[in-house]
Amino acid sequence: MITNMTAWTSAGAALPLLQGEGLIGLAVIGGLVLLLLLVVAGLYNGLVRARNACDESWADIDTELRRRYDLIPNLVETVKGYAGHEKDTLERVIAARNTAMANHGSPESQARDENLLVGALRQLFALSEAYPDLKANQNFLALQQELANTEDRIQRSRRFYNANVRDLNNRIQVFPSNIVAGIFGFTRREYFEIDQAAAREPVQVRF
Repeated sequence: MITNMTAWTSAGAALPLLQGEGLIGLAVIGGLVLLLLLVVAGLYNGLVRARNACDESWADIDTELRRRYDLIPNLVETVKGYAGHEKDTLERVIAARNTAMANHGSPESQARDENLLVGALRQLFALSEAYPDLKANQNFLALQQELANTEDRIQRSRRFYNANVRDLNNRIQVFPSNIVAGIFGFTRREYFEIDQAAAREPVQVRF
């Protein structure tokens, strides 16, 4: 009888100890799960911020491109008043402008159309060398200056966008954020590059 009582007493004393160890184990597991959730949340939020930065900087590019599109018809009309017989060149500028304006595809495809527009604009401004009166026209001078300023802003916006794309793509590729990116469907973005070497500089509109 005494032996049985001793065993029950020992078992009773050990039970709280085992319960305490179990609670500590659960607390450790819970802490690790919480830490993992915090890490995942941090990585996810970083990816979202990087993606939003890409969207916002692309919107800046789009704004500047549209400003250039708006300038071109007035520029063509001004040139037409002095060089109306240069019909092919003027029509190429308008056609390239309309094509670029209608392109809402990937940055890569838009860059190709923008290159064509840049080339057409270069040909248009080359005409002014043969028309001194056009070169002296105040409206023409004002338009080419505004276009030059717009080209500078496009280049700045493009560089800023590409930097944001590089940041997002790096996050998508490197461990451990690549795991989170894969789970939540984040995808790499394309750079907005100018393929033709001759078009890497802003359009030269000063003569």
